[in-house]
Amino acid sequence: MKARLSKWRLFSLVAIVALVLSGCGEPFLSTLQPAGEVAKTQYDLMILSTAIMVIVILAVVIVYVIAIIRFRRKKVGNKVPKQVEGNHKLEIIWTTIPILLLLVLAVPTVSTTFSLDDTKAMEKDSEGNREALVINVRANLYWWEFEYPDQGIITSQDLVVPTDQKVYFNLHASDVKHSFWIPAVGGKLDTNVDGVNQFFLEFDNEKAKEAENLFYGKCAELCGPSHALMDFKVKAMPEAEFDSWVKNMQNAEEHKPTTAKAQEGQEIFNQKCLSCHAVSPQDGRPEQARMAPNLATFGERSRIAGILEHDEEQLKNWIRDPEAYKPGNKMTGTYGELSESELDALAEYLMGLKVQE
Repeated sequence: MKARLSKWRLFSLVAIVALVLSGCGEPFLSTLQPAGEVAKTQYDLMILSTAIMVIVILAVVIVYVIAIIRFRRKKVGNKVPKQVEGNHKLEIIWTTIPILLLLVLAVPTVSTTFSLDDTKAMEKDSEGNREALVINVRANLYWWEFEYPDQGIITSQDLVVPTDQKVYFNLHASDVKHSFWIPAVGGKLDTNVDGVNQFFLEFDNEKAKEAENLFYGKCAELCGPSHALMDFKVKAMPEAEFDSWVKNMQNAEEHKPTTAKAQEGQEIFNQKCLSCHAVSPQDGRPEQARMAPNLATFGERSRIAGILEHDEEQLKNWIRDPEAYKPGNKMTGTYGELSESELDALAEYLMGLKVQE
């Protein structure tokens, strides 16, 4: 008996802890702390549907409790309670109430679905121009590419967006199905090999400040052994700062190493890595030739391969054996043949790749 009681106490403790932890979250990642119009709209729908479900559950529980108390055998004996089949009033009530509840949920859900699906602003006018910011997102095993077609810029792993305006996305994948998801800013949407999905997000400036202008994005579709490691970062900044960033990226010149070791690293990079990677944000290669992340802003990133600390030691570990950190990734080559001094030189060159200091 004591052992059984102890188990129930443990179960209760675990349940309470789970309930408390379910309310925890960080502003850069939590869906329960919406940071934009889309996220707030979806959050409100979630609260509405949860409230309706709770009301239904409470009503059922109340009726159930009343029934087992009022009509328990000890009280009524073997007497059969009055039957209510054929009661038109009750039938109308328990038919009408569910219909009303469904309407309360269905009307805002359908309305919201259509409003969030409105991507007409992505279309170009007769002169080939458009006012909206459009970003082409390409998902790969296991990294992300972000192309700003109207600005002539390509980045990888770090998505940069302005706040307080709608940002439109074209989503597709180069290998298998993935799913683009920034939890704090909006729901996920699949990236398919065939066809392009379109939607928009809006990043609230005040919420971005709370998150220190950095949100986390993830792949939300099981895509392979390193699916859980397919992350990216979102830098949200005011429109003026974003415009400045765009100009810097558009005017970025070819990176010139400042030390002898970095110059050696550049030579190694040109021999071993340049066939897949690029080091210019104005990457003019066709999509088929962009087989690996653009490294133009590699030195400005906060993570290596999206998961490792951003320092030379972790970079060298990644170059030595990428498979050990992201199983199934497509980074291949003769990196194992590099000596320690060559790895040092390559790491110094890559860490110096910056557009903005």
